[in-house]
Amino acid sequence: MADNTNLRTDYVGTLFDNTDSNPSKITLAFTMANKALEQGHSASVILMVDAVHLALPNALDKVDIGAPFKPAKALLEAFVDKGGNVLVCGACMEHNGIEDAAIDKRFTKISGDDVVELLMAAKGSLQLN
Repeated sequence: MADNTNLRTDYVGTLFDNTDSNPSKITLAFTMANKALEQGHSASVILMVDAVHLALPNALDKVDIGAPFKPAKALLEAFVDKGGNVLVCGACMEHNGIEDAAIDKRFTKISGDDVVELLMAAKGSLQLN
């Protein structure tokens, strides 16, 4: 997992759903986060509640809601490649039985205190619940 010592970011998208509950919200979360990066803002997506399952490698491989949206995997890869951060709620991981070693190594595990700090310091946020 990445280091979480500097969690300041301009834009925070918070996602609560997994691929079974709402693939459209997943797609929208990463679409908007990429838009923030394209506009020159720093951006993070927080995975909470059921969305922590998206932290597992290849979790987004089959998420594609169709045009005009890109497949979720392509959106995630573009987001990470452009410097976006994917942050995963540690308490939600524990609650869902997901071990630290199981999540994508590019993602950062964070605490509830980190979530509050991120949201309070961000210039803007989008909550997809």
